[in-house]
Amino acid sequence: MFENGKMWADDVGKPIQAHGGCIIQHDGMWYWYGEHKGAKNCPGTTRVDVIGISCYSSKDMNSWRYEGLALDVKDSPKGSLIQPENVCERPKVLYNKKTGKFVMWMHLDTPNYTYAGVAVAVADRPIGPFTVIREMQPNRTDSRDMTLFKDVDGTAWLVHSSDWNKTLRLSRLTEDFTDVDGFYASALTDQTREAPALMYRDGKYYMITSGCTGWQPNSALYAECDHLCGQWKLIDNPCEGDNYRRTFEGQSTYIFEKDGKTYLMLDHWKPKNLKNSGYSILPVTVENGILTVKWQATFPEQAS
Repeated sequence: MFENGKMWADDVGKPIQAHGGCIIQHDGMWYWYGEHKGAKNCPGTTRVDVIGISCYSSKDMNSWRYEGLALDVKDSPKGSLIQPENVCERPKVLYNKKTGKFVMWMHLDTPNYTYAGVAVAVADRPIGPFTVIREMQPNRTDSRDMTLFKDVDGTAWLVHSSDWNKTLRLSRLTEDFTDVDGFYASALTDQTREAPALMYRDGKYYMITSGCTGWQPNSALYAECDHLCGQWKLIDNPCEGDNYRRTFEGQSTYIFEKDGKTYLMLDHWKPKNLKNSGYSILPVTVENGILTVKWQATFPEQAS
């Protein structure tokens, strides 16, 4: 069992370094990708030099094995923006059945966050190594906090904060998931939301987002829509429990399913000591069309 809101340790007792990431399942194994922040903050800043993207594996999520850096900054191609002094965060991975490739998208930026683009990398194995094949601003728009979402028809989407975080954009990906195909739609215009995490349930799409308050926790909100590129409607704060108005002192990063249940991943950022930032994985329920995220002390849930 892992204590939510705290740092978690891998199977040899070392701190798990997988921030801002995602968890996927493939061939009976679970893989957790995230930012490796296992170094001291750069002096006087709220950042750590880019190390790379970690990968951990697990059969049951009760124990995680460190598989190494799925993407190592040292392997960045010549001219790449993936450099220690820059920003490489929010990694998300999808498996493409047609190509047999694992595809990783990341928010890529300069230290002052003025580039606001993405990097795309591919691998033959879930643990990597991933090779960067593209760096860009999708559809020539800025892309900041981001996630990937695979729709029920198999189409994949990049969902990203744009217009300096004032708008969320849903950009459709090509069939191989390695590029945008030119079609995109806007959502939550002028609502200033970030850290999107999406799910689909009973004919409706749901999206949990964070307000833009820097490193400080705020109230999560969820929105719903009948069509992915339709008119998204902000509903309410889905959280229930202590500190619910501050998203339990965390921020949304990804939604996944396990054993028929849905879970939300949170990061508990410590801006002055990022390597010690913690995690939570919390159950998500939808009853009578109302989405709820309830606080619980541990993950996985204690068996009854």
